[in-house]
Amino acid sequence: MTPGGWNRMRVELHELVHKERPALTQLINWAAGNGDRSENGDYIYGKKRLREIDRRIRFLTKRLENAEVVDPATREATDQVFFSATVTVLRGSGEEQTVSIVGVDEINLDLNHISWISPLARCLLKAREGDTVTLRGPAGGEEIEILEVRYIALD
Repeated sequence: MTPGGWNRMRVELHELVHKERPALTQLINWAAGNGDRSENGDYIYGKKRLREIDRRIRFLTKRLENAEVVDPATREATDQVFFSATVTVLRGSGEEQTVSIVGVDEINLDLNHISWISPLARCLLKAREGDTVTLRGPAGGEEIEILEVRYIALD
């Protein structure tokens, strides 16, 4: 994953552990003190939300422990497409498109960040600037020309 993606996950984990979870446990304790728990909406919802938060904390902790951070800004200059590359391509329709290849947890189509396992990224990986690759899809193949490969810091 990229440094930006790793940092966003770390911030989310910190928010869950140090803010959301303590506030929720306080609400659950208050609700439990109100009497019958079987009909207490605050208690029932709170316990359910607490399980969701704990599940997300476990997921983020494991992801951050096992993540390999790849900083595109420190990568040596090359015209070959690898993970964390920002690639400008010319689609078969004549449209130019710029995409950045990131980890599966960092996908953001608004920023044109695509997963390294997406069909487009898979056909671009290991190709070089100036190459033409074929993207195979349900409607057939599409010729895509690689115009530029850059390694820049991603937010």
